[in-house]
Amino acid sequence: MKELEERIRKDGRVLGKDVLKVDSFLNHQIDPMLMEKMGEEFYEHFKDAGINKILTVESSGIAPAVMTGLKFQVPVVFARKHKSVTLSDDLYSSEVYSFTKKTSNHISIAKKYLSSDDKVLIIDDFLANGQAVNGLNTIIDAAGAELAGIGIVIEKSFQKGRQMIDKSGIPIYSLARITAFENGQVVFGKEDD
Repeated sequence: MKELEERIRKDGRVLGKDVLKVDSFLNHQIDPMLMEKMGEEFYEHFKDAGINKILTVESSGIAPAVMTGLKFQVPVVFARKHKSVTLSDDLYSSEVYSFTKKTSNHISIAKKYLSSDDKVLIIDDFLANGQAVNGLNTIIDAAGAELAGIGIVIEKSFQKGRQMIDKSGIPIYSLARITAFENGQVVFGKEDD
């Protein structure tokens, strides 16, 4: 998605060898017009997959997931990282390691929001090592639902997440694929790289 790549070049900041900071438009301050275009892009790619539910992990995946859900006209469910007093014990759960935060999170979804009737599209802000996708897939399997595809806003192709998903055969579509960080700059690849 050219507009996203341009925004990353303009406003993204490379930190170290493997972190991209995009908090000015994606995961702290949100650009709703750009989010809407992302939702349209994911919809166009997956519109024939029979999707009836969008799934993500709080919190940075929520904005692109909601815009995608709006285009599909289906509910969006996000896995919570912290158990709330309003969440019962009737949950699907999984452990997810956060590459950026260097911590593990216990994610949960109430069983009443995911069932074997659901054909799910995962939407997430980043794909690095694939831990969030793995955690959500564990929950999808526990519910007996079907994972129809994975939509990623920004993929870091130089990390192992994409290769792991490709081996699983699950359809994946990334709006921006980063092949490297060189001299503090982002190097983009194409979807078929």
